[in-house]
Amino acid sequence: MNVIKKGDIVGRKSYGKDIIFVVKNIYETTKGKIAILTGLIERVEADSEVSDLELIDKKILKNNLKKLDDKLNKRINNAKTNDNYKIGIFSKNKRNQERIVTGKILHLDGDKKYSEKSYRYYKKMGLNAIVKNIPEYKQPKVVYQLLKMYNPDILVITGHDGMIKRGTNYNDIYNYRNSRHFINTVKEARRYDKEAKKDLVIFAGACQSYFEALISAGANFASSPARILIDFLDPLVVAEKIAVTEKYKYITIDDIVNELRDGKNRS
Repeated sequence: MNVIKKGDIVGRKSYGKDIIFVVKNIYETTKGKIAILTGLIERVEADSEVSDLELIDKKILKNNLKKLDDKLNKRINNAKTNDNYKIGIFSKNKRNQERIVTGKILHLDGDKKYSEKSYRYYKKMGLNAIVKNIPEYKQPKVVYQLLKMYNPDILVITGHDGMIKRGTNYNDIYNYRNSRHFINTVKEARRYDKEAKKDLVIFAGACQSYFEALISAGANFASSPARILIDFLDPLVVAEKIAVTEKYKYITIDDIVNELRDGKNRS
C-alpha cells in the first residue's frame, strides 16, 4: 500500500477520482490524517481524509496534462492563423508591420505551476504581461506595491478556492477557502486606482469563489456565479480579450461567453 505524502498526485476514491489533485499539506487531527488538496487542472482547493486518496496512474496523469497543453496550443494556433483576430505579435498587413500595442497585464497567481503556464501562454500570444506567483493569503499585502511598480491596465487575481460546505452558506465568507483574500486584494487594487487615478480592469477568483462579494469589492469580472469549477484557461481568456480590445470599446461577459468552458456559469 502506497503512503500518501505531500506533493503526490491523487484522486478521491469516494468521488470516483473525478478531479486530479496535488497534495498540498497533510495534518494530523483527532479524526485521523487530513490532506489539503489543490486541483492540478481546475483551480479548486479541497480537503480529504488521507484514507480516501489514491495515487493517479502515471499514464492517466500524462494524458490529462497533454490534453491541457493541447488545449493551450490549439487556442494559440487558432489566434495566430485568424486574420481577423489581432494579437500582440505583428500585423498581418505586410504594408504595416508595426507592433500592435496591447493592454498591460499584471497576473497574481497562488499556484506556481499555473503561474508558469500562464506566463508561457501570454508570451506565446505576444501579450504584455507580468506574472507573479504569490500565495492567496499574501496577495492583499503586496498588490498595491506591485501596481505602483508595474502600472498595468489589467489585473488578474487568482489561484485556488472552494466552498468548505458545498451547497450551503453561500453568504458566509468563511465558507470559502480563499475568497476573502481575493476580495481584500481587489479592495487594495481599487484603493490604488483611486490614489493613482487609474481605471484598472480586474478579474478575480477561482473555483467556487464568492462571486457576489468579489463584484461588490470592485472586480469587473469574477468567478464563479454558479459555484462550479473554472477552467485553468478562463482567466487568461478574459485578460487576453481585454488586452487586445481598443480602449474605447466596452466589454461584457457576453463578448467572451463562448470562449469559456461553461459560459456565464464561470465568470
